[in-house]
Amino acid sequence: MKVDLKRQITTYTAPRGAFEVVTVPPMRYLMIDGHGDPNEAGEYEDALTTLYPVAYALKFLSKQELDRDYVVPPLEALWWADDMAAFTTARDKSRWSWTVLSLVPDWVEDAHVERARVTVARKGAAPRLDALRVETLDEGRCVQTLHVGPYDAEGPVLEQMHDEFIPAQGLRRSGTHHEIYLSDPRRAAPERLRTILRQPVVDL
Repeated sequence: MKVDLKRQITTYTAPRGAFEVVTVPPMRYLMIDGHGDPNEAGEYEDALTTLYPVAYALKFLSKQELDRDYVVPPLEALWWADDMAAFTTARDKSRWSWTVLSLVPDWVEDAHVERARVTVARKGAAPRLDALRVETLDEGRCVQTLHVGPYDAEGPVLEQMHDEFIPAQGLRRSGTHHEIYLSDPRRAAPERLRTILRQPVVDL
């Protein structure tokens, strides 16, 4: 059977219109770092053009050699700026830094990732392959919500999360803002995009 990891891992669901505190287990990801407006920076497009082929090569390797098929997980990204107002209020995307992510199943080993990397390299169409790495992200306790709508409408939701809900729970932000893109923006209208917004937290 084909495994859908986002249906098995409970933190890949979140309530719409409300915030919840969850504990996210450590997970391994394919990662590529970058900086700049994702709509204009060629670096971001190059990162995705590299991440997806490796993710799919890994899926096919797992199916053919490990007899374990799975749905390629949704794209994810970490986002930050030196002044987070550039992210929540001003939405000055030129000041954003990011790490794009693709979840790696726990039965897939680093050696399999390297073989997938070699497969993609042979095709010569992955411009940031040298920047790709595998790393475990251990976020622990987080606050998250499901945002439905355009990405540029996230600002007020994040302000409410950061400035109202998190302090009211006796918590403070710790770690990097995380987004999980449950919708494909090439196929869904902006008002129907579904994105999990996640923020790691610790006690005050």
